[in-house]
Amino acid sequence: MLPQATDYDALRAAFRWQVPERYNIALDACDRWAVRDPDRTAIIHVAHDDSVTDVSFRYLAESSNRLANALAAHGIGRGDRVGILLPQMPETAIAHFAIYKRAAVAVPLAALFGVDALRYRLGDSGAKALVTDASGVEKIAALADELENLTLVISVDGPASAGRIPVVGLADLLEKANDIADVADTGPDDPAMMIYTSGTTGPPKGALHGHRVLLGHLPGVEMPHEFLPRAGDRLWTPADWAWAGGLLNVLLPALHFGVPVLCHAFEGFDPERAFRLMAEHRVKNAFIPPTALKLLRAVDDPNARHDLDLRTIGSGGESLGREVYEWGREVLGLTINEFYGQTECNLVLSSCAAIGVTRIGAIGKPVPGHDVAVINATGEAAPRGTLGQIAVARPDPVMFLTYWNNPQATEEKFVGDWMLTGDQGIMDEDGYVHFVGRDDDVITSSGYRIGPGEIEDCLISHPAVKLAAAVGKPDPVRTEIVKAYVVLAPGETPSEELADAIRDHVRTRLSAHEYPREVAFVTEMPLTTTGKVIRRTFREEARKEAAANEGSR
Repeated sequence: MLPQATDYDALRAAFRWQVPERYNIALDACDRWAVRDPDRTAIIHVAHDDSVTDVSFRYLAESSNRLANALAAHGIGRGDRVGILLPQMPETAIAHFAIYKRAAVAVPLAALFGVDALRYRLGDSGAKALVTDASGVEKIAALADELENLTLVISVDGPASAGRIPVVGLADLLEKANDIADVADTGPDDPAMMIYTSGTTGPPKGALHGHRVLLGHLPGVEMPHEFLPRAGDRLWTPADWAWAGGLLNVLLPALHFGVPVLCHAFEGFDPERAFRLMAEHRVKNAFIPPTALKLLRAVDDPNARHDLDLRTIGSGGESLGREVYEWGREVLGLTINEFYGQTECNLVLSSCAAIGVTRIGAIGKPVPGHDVAVINATGEAAPRGTLGQIAVARPDPVMFLTYWNNPQATEEKFVGDWMLTGDQGIMDEDGYVHFVGRDDDVITSSGYRIGPGEIEDCLISHPAVKLAAAVGKPDPVRTEIVKAYVVLAPGETPSEELADAIRDHVRTRLSAHEYPREVAFVTEMPLTTTGKVIRRTFREEARKEAAANEGSR
């Protein structure tokens, strides 16, 4: 979609959106290639035992047709929400395409979600079906009686039982279904997927996106990957495909371009294995969040043991930093292109070293096709070099349609035609945007944006906890870690054993990336007159503590 250009101004001036009147993600990113080049490799699946399976576009198209027909037979149709609770695997892509072919709405769910996180998202979305694995079935079994709308569970690991809900094996469904399907007629604004935000202000919100969201992402993928696709390009990310970063920065855009995607489900990020994967499978293009890059940077002399063939690395989700930027140039021999976006409107700022758009400490310039500014409280552009809020103008093909069942939150997301990101930044004289901080309480840890509200709700569900606050504490590797401040219930005594129990409570019930790595016991909770926790007090305390720890090293 990006025209060829040698400099940023020419690229931006020549760009035009190409959004057709009728559009379906599955037809574009799957079936189009299955017709044009059916044996072309779409996904390279590396299993835990290192066995490799090449998955063709023909297989994706036929399998998603079969699943679409099976969903139709179970009454799943236009507008129905279908959860996908799977790690990186070919079946994840098959499920997405099948849902889009039915004009239903995919609800990606991270495999590391616990029962509380799933209860909220499946209940709020009113999902009628779920595609998952044995681990997911186990979690759903505890929720079956609460999720009244959920009537169908499909498991990649075969038939089972999830309480009142029978679990059908995916292989059995595919074997019995026809491999030819009628794809629903959809327009670019018809709902396609709903990705839940991190819940930075209150409960997580379902950001509903139309089919056009894929087209909206293309310039923001091409720019950090320096005019993808090029001959030999091959994409990989360690990011879960349930997050916008994995799904919309890598999987779907790569398949749109016919670029193979390397697929491997990590059980905890392993930097040595990551280097080995990239080398053995000739990865040319990678999206690697800054935290993962920091872990890769700790590997001594990777080039001596790994024959890397990288062409581009894009990174986003948190600030990259000077050391990682310089390490990329010195050790990997390329400039890491930093970019920016959020669930509601992703990949709107980017770097592109190939045309000279790169600056240490900046998250890039506006991607062609996107009108991005730093604005003041009245919705006007802030003077260059001054602090304001990063905002994106509507209409924009990558922008969300609405928050699910939450018109008030949708309205509050905008000032005039500016969509507010909630992030503070500065645009310098050359048009680069520098991320400064958040104007809410979001915690950025290992590339994830985590809202404190959901963590605090989980904390106070522990019988020993009366009140709780969750804040981000600066961390040299993860950017921030979650730190919890807890007021205990009467009769409870602080101890390290109790702190461990509280940590485990959140880890198992909510999510492995959201649990507090540190728990501090306090005697009282600072509250506003309306009863809201004043997190700022604890955030400042945590920052001072982190600074003191850094100074003592």
